[in-house]
Amino acid sequence: MLYLRRGGKGARRLLLSLLLLAIWKAGSSQVHYSVPEEAKHGTFVGRVAQDLGLELAELVPRLFRVASKGRGDLLEVNLQNGILFVNSRIDREELCGRSLECSIHLEVVVQRPPQFFHVEVEVKDINDNPPVFREREQRLFIPESRLLGSHFPLEGAADADIGTNSLLTYTLSPSDYFSLDIQASDELSKSLALELRKVLDREETPELRLLLTATDGGKPELQGTVQLLITVLDVNDNAPVFSQAVYRVHLSETIANGTLVTTLNASDADEGVNGEIAFFFGSDVPVNIRKNFNIDSGSGEITLLGKLDYEETKSYEIQVKAVDKGSPPMSNHCKVFVKVLDENDNAPELAVRSLSLPVGEDAPLGTVIAFVSVSDRDSSANGQVTCTLTPHVPFKLVSTFKNYYSLVLDSALDREKLSHYELVVTARDGGSPSLSATASVSVEVADVNDNAPTFAQPEYTVFVKENNPPGCHIFTVSARDADAQENALVSYSLVERRVGERALSSYVSVHAESGRVFALQPLDHEELELLRFQVSARDAGVPPLGSAVTLQVFVLDENDHAPALLPPGAGAGGGAGGGELVWRAVGAGHVVAKVRAVDADSGYNAWLSYELLPAAGGARSPFRVGLYTGEISTTRALDEADAPRQRLLVLVKDHGEPALAVTATVLLSLVDSGQAPKASLGMSAGATDPKLALVDVNVYLIIAICAVSSLLVLTLLLYTALRCSASPMEGACGPGKPVLVCSSAVGSWSYSQQRRQRVCSGEGPPKTDLMAFSPSLPPGPNMSEENQHPEGNSEHSGNVSPSFNLCL
Repeated sequence: MLYLRRGGKGARRLLLSLLLLAIWKAGSSQVHYSVPEEAKHGTFVGRVAQDLGLELAELVPRLFRVASKGRGDLLEVNLQNGILFVNSRIDREELCGRSLECSIHLEVVVQRPPQFFHVEVEVKDINDNPPVFREREQRLFIPESRLLGSHFPLEGAADADIGTNSLLTYTLSPSDYFSLDIQASDELSKSLALELRKVLDREETPELRLLLTATDGGKPELQGTVQLLITVLDVNDNAPVFSQAVYRVHLSETIANGTLVTTLNASDADEGVNGEIAFFFGSDVPVNIRKNFNIDSGSGEITLLGKLDYEETKSYEIQVKAVDKGSPPMSNHCKVFVKVLDENDNAPELAVRSLSLPVGEDAPLGTVIAFVSVSDRDSSANGQVTCTLTPHVPFKLVSTFKNYYSLVLDSALDREKLSHYELVVTARDGGSPSLSATASVSVEVADVNDNAPTFAQPEYTVFVKENNPPGCHIFTVSARDADAQENALVSYSLVERRVGERALSSYVSVHAESGRVFALQPLDHEELELLRFQVSARDAGVPPLGSAVTLQVFVLDENDHAPALLPPGAGAGGGAGGGELVWRAVGAGHVVAKVRAVDADSGYNAWLSYELLPAAGGARSPFRVGLYTGEISTTRALDEADAPRQRLLVLVKDHGEPALAVTATVLLSLVDSGQAPKASLGMSAGATDPKLALVDVNVYLIIAICAVSSLLVLTLLLYTALRCSASPMEGACGPGKPVLVCSSAVGSWSYSQQRRQRVCSGEGPPKTDLMAFSPSLPPGPNMSEENQHPEGNSEHSGNVSPSFNLCL
């Protein structure tokens, strides 16, 4: 024995918890008590709380309660001290009848966590019922001619107690004529009879009075008495005699109404009326036998009247009397013992008590969901019940003890896969054919916040035109949460960061409930081409879960900038309002000036074209302007008829919708050869030393033509020599001329100036350069001219992209 002297209540609680755990794992939670019947109110039965391992302080908080299958007011528990006591009078005979075993089954249930216990209280029999004879007086008519040793049956007493308290002994008051003969049997009750010990003489003793006393085996002993009134007859001196003293019959409980049970056979040695016999049930036959059986007084046939039920009565003991028609009549008795055979005619009974509903999807394995109890009124194999559960469910039945099961969680739950289970518990007996019963258990799975909001895709691309109105809706993000109720309520917010020197929240905002994204201010493509940020989605669970999605907002260009003219000093050539000196001796196609302009927009909105406006009066101008280059050149040779001062108006416009334009004014001064050579030379070159002597322009032209021709011939000779010396199997990849590469990924045109790549197949020299255009760029109306002047838009964009030489 282990004694805990220190540690106080905590140590005792630990010990009780360990004991309770050991009892539970052993598969039994039953406590057994006994109490005598007729115990007074308040009689102590047992310390049920202590025996079940429960602390007294836990009884009320854990909702301790006791329920009985039968009468629930016989026993009660004091929640202050945990003692089980007698609450009202317990009469064993009323509770269990003649059954040898009599118990009160209590079910103890506590919550938090839920536990289920069984308490069996055996009701002990006390000797509180005396033997009772059915009648206060028994009359017997005995002829004086009866022989010595004759027996005369008597009706015995009945005791409602059981065991030794119901064992009866009989005594007869002293008599010279009669003695008491008792026949005992293991299965049957005692048979009483008076045995004649001395020949009767009606003239001497016409009537006798005796006292029969029945005493039970209890302590103290109780007694019952009956008066025997014996009348001596001297006529009909032969009583009927049965062929056998006991008739034994076995009947199935499903036998049909009207079936013959048995036929009695009796004979009488007398003749005539004294030998005619009639059969009757004994006067002590109970009412239930008279309802279920009938006897034919003439033939002695006993037939079934009602329906047998093994579960109500397992056997019948019928007292039958045969009476002749003599005067006075004589009678004799026999017993018919009918044993009822059990049939599987009762289906199992199921009782389900749900405790922990609904069940959280995060409930641990082994959580008790409900308690199941089964019973079957049949016996033997017909009453042996097995319990099964719907297959393929995350639950199982665990047997606690005989005919009691716990429905527990067997595997993990996931409400998002299945939120409701309809379980069917089936109880089946061992009969043939077997009978079954079912009970449904509805289990709801409670949601737990185990799923974060998810977006359909991790990233979205949004295109927004610049100059949008403040507060306009640009996109809607939506996240889905597989959970339910507040765990599925999603709110949205920006993941704050810096965009340049400003906060992200100064550009965009997101509605917390709808996920609508708004632009808080007009966006400017020239300031911000791409705005990349994240939107967070978070549910309302505890703890909250969240995720984020990336938004790429491309700001599309609008034609909101007109072309801007470069001043005359920017780059080479003149600008708006600049003056140029042109010699009259120049020929057709000579470039005399160039208009330069830029556009802050991109793409088509920054693609500029140049147009020479017609002169006043409709006169034809000897000059023209390149559509995309802005170069002003002569259309013919100048002559004396041309005005010495030419004022040209050049319209510069972009390709936006609508197009924006600006007008450049170019002033040209036509001079003859030899006039103002210094000024002319300074305007054309701008790098020659002004102190050098001027040379006639024709000499320079001749020298230039000769130099170019010589260079061309030298280049051809060198090219031919290289071709002849190269191997025919080797590929030749030479540097190609840079080409214009048009890209509209963000709506811009750019000219490659830095890198060139060569793509060679290994056969032959390079043939041509690769020109790449974006498929999203529609062909312009003057694309052919643009190809003739690829260098015309080199000022429009500073982007640099590689060019490719494709060698095939």
